[in-house]
Amino acid sequence: MDLTYTAADLAFRDMVRGFLDINLPSDLQKKVRNHLRLSRQDYVRWHQIVARQGWAAPGWPVEHGGTGWSATQRHIWEEECARAGTPPILPFGVNMVAPVIMAFGNEAQKAHYLPRILHCDDWWCQGYSEPGSGSDLASLKTTAERDGDHYIVNGQKTWTTLAQHADMIFCLVRTDSTVRKQEGISFLLIDMKTPGITVRPIIMLDEDHEVNEVFFDNVKVPLQNLIGQENKGWTYAKYLLGHERTGIAAVGRSKRELLFLKKIASEHFKHGKPLMQDPLYAAKVASLEIELMALETTVLRVLTRESHAPGPEASLLKVRGSEIQQQLTELMVEALGPDALPFDTDYLEGKADHAVTGDDAAAPLAGYYFNFRKTSIYGGSNEIQKNIITQMILGL
Repeated sequence: MDLTYTAADLAFRDMVRGFLDINLPSDLQKKVRNHLRLSRQDYVRWHQIVARQGWAAPGWPVEHGGTGWSATQRHIWEEECARAGTPPILPFGVNMVAPVIMAFGNEAQKAHYLPRILHCDDWWCQGYSEPGSGSDLASLKTTAERDGDHYIVNGQKTWTTLAQHADMIFCLVRTDSTVRKQEGISFLLIDMKTPGITVRPIIMLDEDHEVNEVFFDNVKVPLQNLIGQENKGWTYAKYLLGHERTGIAAVGRSKRELLFLKKIASEHFKHGKPLMQDPLYAAKVASLEIELMALETTVLRVLTRESHAPGPEASLLKVRGSEIQQQLTELMVEALGPDALPFDTDYLEGKADHAVTGDDAAAPLAGYYFNFRKTSIYGGSNEIQKNIITQMILGL
């Protein structure tokens, strides 16, 4: 595999950099680079800037609004966005439910939902996990019973990311409890404004409202909101999770965070010298950088298989990507030591121009560290991913 960029790739990179230099608002860039909290409007604002350029969904087929870029160009785009410090294009619509709609939805569903996803007219969230169904997702208990031209949905989803902002939720529901658990699941699209839906916040250890519980109490969902065939939802769910786990690798973001790590380690001292000159600490950073380079190569290998949907190798990307993200936050906290402990929510939420301690770089890091404990759990815990790798790749 040739990892050297061609002249055309370099020209494409320059074009992307030029677009980002002109169009990325400085206030959004500051928030991302300094690990400050993003609002709903921050996410929507950037998505719509990119959508006007026609670049909001690089991985989509051209006929649905994709760019027609090669795998290498898509990788360059993601890398340059991360380098510049853009807010992410949230994956729930563009990278998760949209591929399912394209692959398994009918023409009316494609015509209605895909343009709205592309232009961020709808904010989507994911209704998969339940209080008793996390890694064993197929044991889910939320039910959908037919009643004329509707389903009646009852149950609960949890850890629903940013559901407090969502217009739509894609849900796995049980439509047949008499068959093997994987065979009685369907995939529904539900309007979050439907009567009977309650969203309750879960405040995390970093005091941020990122995830939620979502309750369904006799919620009426039109039959036309069923994707594909009834009781075939487990097939669609696995297809979606392959796309989710590929994206979880987040190589571009980790490369940006590695530069941030090196910067703070060069500015903080141990025994009168910058920490990056300490052999033991420098060895940890170097080891992590090597792991990140290896992960990037693996991601590129997966992306170049353009004719195939992500397979079990997506589990490899999820495991290593999440571990690297956690190691980055660990080394950041280690670099600052006690200076990483103060937690300044006013600064994180933009209510103050600077951290109360005077160290803006340090202020978010304790919360950042604790928040990233989740990466080895969401998207299917790493223990489950290792089982998938063992069975489907190693054949054990």
